[in-house]
Amino acid sequence: MNFAGEPLFYIGAFPFTNTLLDTLIVDLLIIAGLFGLRHLKKTPGFFQNMVEYIIDGFYSLTASISPKNVNKIFPYFASFFLVIILANLSGLLPGFATIGFFHGKEFTPLLRATTSDINTTLGLALVSAVATHILAIQTVGIKEYLSRYFSFNPLYLFVGFLELVGEFTKVVSLSFRLFGNVFAGEIVISTISSIFAFIAPLPFLALEVIVGVVQALVFSMLTMAFMSILMTSHKEEAH
Repeated sequence: MNFAGEPLFYIGAFPFTNTLLDTLIVDLLIIAGLFGLRHLKKTPGFFQNMVEYIIDGFYSLTASISPKNVNKIFPYFASFFLVIILANLSGLLPGFATIGFFHGKEFTPLLRATTSDINTTLGLALVSAVATHILAIQTVGIKEYLSRYFSFNPLYLFVGFLELVGEFTKVVSLSFRLFGNVFAGEIVISTISSIFAFIAPLPFLALEVIVGVVQALVFSMLTMAFMSILMTSHKEEAH
């Protein structure tokens, strides 16, 4: 397997990869879910009750971290979690990474979890970083935002430089943590499945379900924490 998705075909010079196909499937599932929200019942059933309970729990968690900015942060926190958990768990469905075709001697799976593609996880990390800084500017103002990184005081300027380096390392950390866990799990499952068709892969599948949920939580909660920190002004920190 490659770090990036394998091309299925080309649209001009643009490669349409198996991970991009999974991205479209995840997007369609989310869109279908949004249409389903138009038919909420006043007396919720089990499924609606469970979804409302989870959303309320996530909202309360966000409010406990950043009560003043919860309405700005929560949509990003929930969106990242939803997209990543669906992408992670989609790779565990039958046929992923096992059904495909041979291109010469190289096997190309028809579908791969999009989070096993470094391009996807890097893209998610960049969206997280850009959204974090845009929200910070909107909340604390451009002047205070720039004062975190630039100062006439040499000591503060050096600290600001370290902060800038830290912002780049956050992107690398977020992207490679998610990619590494999903990619490694995909290799383990495909290897075990090729040796043992039944029973033996089940414990690994159960482990990957846990890993998929945990990694979705880790990515979204770190994004929430980064947003909360940058959206807190120095005056609030002093108090």
